[in-house]
Amino acid sequence: MFARLTHCLALTLLLLAATTASSLAQEWPPKSVRLVVPFGPGSTPDIVARMIVEGLGKKYPGATFVVDNKPGASGNLGTDAVAKAAPDGATIGISIGGPLAINTLLFSKLPYDPQKDIAPITQLITQPSALTVSLDLKVNTVAELVALLKANPGKYNFSSIGNGSLSHLAMEALALKAGARLVHVPYTSSPQAITAIMRNDAQMGCLPAIAVTPQATAGSVKILAVSTAKRSPFLPDVPTLTESGIDVEADAWMGLIAPGGTPKPVIDAINRDVAAIIKEPAVREKLATQLMEPVGNSPEEFRARIDGEIARWAPVIKAADVKVN
Repeated sequence: MFARLTHCLALTLLLLAATTASSLAQEWPPKSVRLVVPFGPGSTPDIVARMIVEGLGKKYPGATFVVDNKPGASGNLGTDAVAKAAPDGATIGISIGGPLAINTLLFSKLPYDPQKDIAPITQLITQPSALTVSLDLKVNTVAELVALLKANPGKYNFSSIGNGSLSHLAMEALALKAGARLVHVPYTSSPQAITAIMRNDAQMGCLPAIAVTPQATAGSVKILAVSTAKRSPFLPDVPTLTESGIDVEADAWMGLIAPGGTPKPVIDAINRDVAAIIKEPAVREKLATQLMEPVGNSPEEFRARIDGEIARWAPVIKAADVKVN
């Protein structure tokens, strides 16, 4: 008798849990949803956020979706705003590799814990970076560049878009793998960093491909490789760094996040909606203008990507002694 009662109770609890999960998923979205972007209007994350908001607005005309730009502190400020929000599906956010992974290695203290305070929803896009060199170097391949650097340790500069940025760490990783020594010259934006290479104030950089392809097409600089795991469909004739003998991967990516503790049915509902939006043909075309490919993976795959970034960059940051604060 007792066993039968226990069995019935267990079944009741399972049914209750399933019903609760179903109702939570059906309750998303609430009447108003805020999508926090940790960078300013016009930035790449802001562009992607507005595509998502437009798509969600079409799917749920009875709800309001707004983009809330909160730039500052290398993306930490906006990411913290998501971490501190109520875990009810009313606040979600876009973030990138810095606030979610790399900054845990660069900052002595963050106002949030990406492992506990952030719930990953999906990786949204991936975007290639390109190893770009000044024409004055007169090199045509990564192998020729490495030979030149080894023969002239400490002679050449590389530009980046800031200390601790992906563009900085990618070049530190390249130097480490190649056994070369370079001088870092940080700038505050991609246009400044590529202009420095065009002027030969810096001789090279691993910068967002979207920022360097116009100059490469015009013949003002030369692209030697992309830093993604596979060749970019936007630059199919350009080899990867790995193909070129340097085992370095450094693609720029961004993902959708929620406050830690957001119920899984809500996470899954948002994941399903947003992954479908970013893979729509019209959205793919818009992303392609920024040299971005949609991803739309699972929350678990996105978490694994974040953890992989920490493991990838920890030894580079330690070897190069990179510090932000």
